[in-house]
Amino acid sequence: MSPLEIVAVIISVIGVGLTIKRNMWCWWFNFLAFVLYAYLFFTFKLYGETILQFFFMVVNFYGFYHWLKGKQVDHDIRIEPISPKLVIIQMLITAVGGVIFGLSLKHFTDAAVPMLDSQLAAFSLLATYWTSRKHIATWILWVFVDIVYVGMFIYKDLYLTAGLYAAFVLMAAFGWWQWEQVKRKQQTKLVI
Repeated sequence: MSPLEIVAVIISVIGVGLTIKRNMWCWWFNFLAFVLYAYLFFTFKLYGETILQFFFMVVNFYGFYHWLKGKQVDHDIRIEPISPKLVIIQMLITAVGGVIFGLSLKHFTDAAVPMLDSQLAAFSLLATYWTSRKHIATWILWVFVDIVYVGMFIYKDLYLTAGLYAAFVLMAAFGWWQWEQVKRKQQTKLVI
């Protein structure tokens, strides 16, 4: 457990907490967390996670812009629906992309756990994209992804980060519940 990991954990918790609350500051805290974790994961040979942090940085700007310019209800970020068909298609594309990325890591790097690392990275990107689009499905996906992350980080002796991701499981479950409450409230206001 390094000072860098401690700071990254604290910044990450703040960022996810602000995301749950649909607060625009989430994007700035999340960006800082991505920078810190990019360096940390690189030092632990989790290259998929390292590259993922750079993708997160790019998607972070997209999410910030989309939330800033997005539809609002009573000055609050409006939650958007996603069709089950689109969920399935995007998840299949993500899984295939994860396999391709994993094979690249396996054959061209000394990655510690290339296939697991790549699949988690791919599905994390999808969840982040869904967050930027304000889909409640993001929280469901994050619950499952974060559970698997806990195991991987324990395996790599990143215990504090494993604890962070265990907290993320709970935060994602709460985010799911909270966004459902907001969605119902917003739908009621749209009907009236």
